[in-house]
Amino acid sequence: MAKIHKTEAEWRDSLDPETFRVTRLAGTERPFSHPGFPKSAGSFKCACCGAELFSQETKYESHCGWPAFYATKEGAPVAETRDLSHGMVRVEVHCDDCGAHLGHVFPDGPQDKTGMRYCINGVSIRFEPNEGAEG
Repeated sequence: MAKIHKTEAEWRDSLDPETFRVTRLAGTERPFSHPGFPKSAGSFKCACCGAELFSQETKYESHCGWPAFYATKEGAPVAETRDLSHGMVRVEVHCDDCGAHLGHVFPDGPQDKTGMRYCINGVSIRFEPNEGAEG
């Protein structure tokens, strides 16, 4: 897939203010501020470009205050970058198709799965139910 390039003004015009702040300015939404997503089968897509990133099957309750997944969808355009902001060393995850900041990944996820916890800002993803699934 081709990379998506927009100016800051184009992104600002196409996103609500909070989604713009989080995805384009590497912000973080307040913990527990995003309403829950449906529990039905489906995919979580990038709020900026619609790329499929995560599956409902890998979502779990981590009690961290943000949606958590133990794996990305196979072939998903999720890239990692070392993040030294706020006096910490973390691994940022972003959409490799459009550059949207998604959140961070930590090695404290379910040990019976991948051991990873993709801690994702709820405003950076949109849930799309599988065809025929009810939310």
